[in-house]
Amino acid sequence: MSVTNESNRFNGQVALVTGGTAGIGEAASLAYAKEGAKVVLVGRDIQRGNNVVSKIQNNGGTADFIKADVSRADQVKQLIEFTVQKYGRLDVAFNNAGVTGVGGPIHQYPEDEWMRTIDINLKGVWLCMKYQIQQMLKQKPLESSDTQGVIVNMASIAGHVASASPDYCASKHGVIGLTKSAALNYAPKGIRVNAVSPASIHTPMFDRFAAETPDQVKVWRDSHPIGRIGQPSEVAEAVLWLSSSKTGFITGTSLLIDGGWTAQ
Repeated sequence: MSVTNESNRFNGQVALVTGGTAGIGEAASLAYAKEGAKVVLVGRDIQRGNNVVSKIQNNGGTADFIKADVSRADQVKQLIEFTVQKYGRLDVAFNNAGVTGVGGPIHQYPEDEWMRTIDINLKGVWLCMKYQIQQMLKQKPLESSDTQGVIVNMASIAGHVASASPDYCASKHGVIGLTKSAALNYAPKGIRVNAVSPASIHTPMFDRFAAETPDQVKVWRDSHPIGRIGQPSEVAEAVLWLSSSKTGFITGTSLLIDGGWTAQ
């Protein structure tokens, strides 16, 4: 199957995807490449990262993998520098890297677990946006685009409603607030910033939870009025839509992709 696509929404553009080695990030990386983007995907698993790059290249696309920890400013700065040195610009960024908390009452919650989640899920998004925006402010829009750049952040329904994991819930509420703040600050400068908020999605992270708490799988599935768990490709399509020129009047929003969960 060829990566060429009739729409080629991202022809000539450079897309950066953190947490791009599996699940939603992998699906988004493949989708960006299929529609013409040069993709730099970021993660900490070298083998998985190289596997995704191979999938893209085998289908005629262009991709690179960079091993990086998004909670480290020096590593985030380096991955942006690599992207610009190789491709000359950065048009689209999907800040998807994240972890989940262990869950439990706040008065017993371990500080190291709290800090780990906040560092990756919230600080990581802030650091990525910091260096992404620095680059986007320097560059001129492509002829096919009316923006300096577009950023999509990974939030969650746990950023809209409460969850049993206080650190995860706090981090995702923070991502939505950070997204809104950035959208307001940079809209006049031609940069759009949005977020996506999925419910349960069938990813490796979900599989790990399912293996640990198999009784919860049916509960999670039945909690979605639509009657099933979501697929990574469904979130990826929403991410690409928000990244595209079709949504040029949308900024500062968090798109719910939750099978009706929060409508209950």
